Order: sequence, then structure tokens, then C-alpha cells
Amino acid sequence: MTDFIFDREEERLALKQRLVNKKSFLFHGPAGVGKTLLIHSLLLQQPEILYCGLSGTAQAVFRNIAYELLDRREQALVSACRNQRGIEAKSAVSLKGIVMDALRRGNYSIVLDHLNRPSQSFASVAREIISWGSSPVIAIARSSHMEDTGFLQSLFSDRSAKYELKNFDGATAQEFAEDIIRQVGLSAGNVGDLVRRIVELSEGNPGAISSMLQMAKHPKYRTDDSIKITPLYIDFRMSWSSVGRNH
Repeated sequence: MTDFIFDREEERLALKQRLVNKKSFLFHGPAGVGKTLLIHSLLLQQPEILYCGLSGTAQAVFRNIAYELLDRREQALVSACRNQRGIEAKSAVSLKGIVMDALRRGNYSIVLDHLNRPSQSFASVAREIISWGSSPVIAIARSSHMEDTGFLQSLFSDRSAKYELKNFDGATAQEFAEDIIRQVGLSAGNVGDLVRRIVELSEGNPGAISSMLQMAKHPKYRTDDSIKITPLYIDFRMSWSSVGRNH
């Protein structure tokens, strides 16, 4: 994934409006589509949004929220923990109580990124944050299906509570690929065919396009002045499968 946002202004504005509305929603799309990149582009503008990049367990969520609140000099965290070491010294139950109290006093929204089939107990914690903690939850997952959202699915049963980020269409994907090629300085006699095949094989996924074009710079995928597309794609699929399982 590249570190800039390409042709996503419409989606960025739509996401920003949802965050301003202060309602819980599910933000979903395939791995590599740019969900995390897009949400991060809005965080600096909205300091009341607390981001949890590690949302595997309830304990990890409360610890991440505690770090975020401490960075903002939230009084409840400063008084109870003082610093990160103080947060780490707290028991899970004690830290949860401190964080929930701070959430009730503040005007925060919580982003839970990289969800991976959250459990029923995790979903119960999310409900507590929404109801007792008075903080909307923005859940980020690869799809709106049970295998990704797990027991959080029931929180977003209404269609209006979901926002999907889709892969690029063919024309935009080609422009994106050509932009990446310029950035990385990639040249080859078959670069036109490379772009066409990568756009097709990636189904317009920006992360997949970027990854394959970065890989194409490696000498092992070159023969004379051409890039060997099939071996490149096979190796990409092997590495992408492991990334997909962990995001």
C-alpha cells in the first residue's frame, strides 16, 4: 500500500461526514483497498477519534484507548496512570473502569481496526462502549459477513450502518498503476502488458497493484527487457494470502 490517497476524495468526504455524525457504523472493504489509509487521513482533523490498530481482544482495545487518552492528557488517565508504565501496571478490570469513566466524561468516537471475527465477549464490550461509555464505535473489517465481523455483526444490521470501500474501476486502476510505475521508476519493454495484466489480476485493488509493481523491480522477475508476469503473480498470491489472513 502506498502512503498517499489516489482518487478517493468522494469516499473521503463520505467517511468524514459519517464520523461527524457521531453514529456507530461498519467500514468494510477487501484487504488492500485502503480503509486504514483513508481513516488515518482524517484522524489529525478530528482529535476526538481514538484509534485502535490492534483490536484482537477487549484488553488490547482498552489498553490502546488508554494510550490515546493519555496522549491527549485526559485527566482521568493522567491522575490514575500518569504514564504508559502506569497503564501497563493496571489490571484489566481496573483499566477498563478508568477508560470507561474517561469515555463517559468526554466526547469520543472509537475506531476498532483490523477486526478478525471478534468473539461474543468482545461484542459485549463494544456494546458497553457504545451505550454506557456513550462513544460511537467505527468497526473496520474486510467484509460485512460473519467471518470478518463476528459477533459485532448484530450491531450493524441496518444497511445505513455500513459503509463499503470498493476496489477501483478499470480506468482508475490503470491510472493508479501508471502513477505507481512513475513513482518507482519501473521500465520494461512489456510495461503496457504488465499494467493491463496487473489491473485485471488485482481486480482493481490498489494494495495488490502497488505490491505487484513494487515486486516487479526485483531482478528475478526480469528476462532481457521484459518482466515475467506469471512468476510475479504466483509469488504475489503466496505473500498476499498470508497478509489477508492477518488483516
